Amino acid sequence: MQELFEQFPVVIEWPVAWGDMDAFQHVNNTVYFRYFESGRIEYFRRIDWPAYQEATGIGPILAATQARFRKPLTYPDTVLIAIKVTSFAEDRFIMDCRLFSKRLGQLACEGQATIVTYNYAANKKVPVPMEIRQRIEALEARRSSSSEAGGS
Repeated sequence: MQELFEQFPVVIEWPVAWGDMDAFQHVNNTVYFRYFESGRIEYFRRIDWPAYQEATGIGPILAATQARFRKPLTYPDTVLIAIKVTSFAEDRFIMDCRLFSKRLGQLACEGQATIVTYNYAANKKVPVPMEIRQRIEALEARRSSSSEAGGS
């Protein structure tokens, strides 16, 4: 489990709530996307995007998301939500996400999100600001160097 998450700079724990389950007695598929969202928001918090957005009006907007469900989650459980950025384009980047069930000791879901940088005042896409790109690269580099240091 530790090796899996060494690839991700942001890993948070999230409790599975009783109300997350549906009539089929497992966590509803839509809830997995809320877990992904919680991970993304934590990632943005760690690069201090909220302050950048307040100063510039440029923030993230979810353009697309997808998931591959591997194991059903049920209450009680705690999931580890892991997030990393895997690629950049001019006005967007891709985030990979993994959900790991502590109770099952297994990967429960993997997914991706396409994040577009958006000027909310002008209501249009904009190129990923260099400052945001640098903050992301710095966060990802800390993960890489800590993984390498841990492997020595």
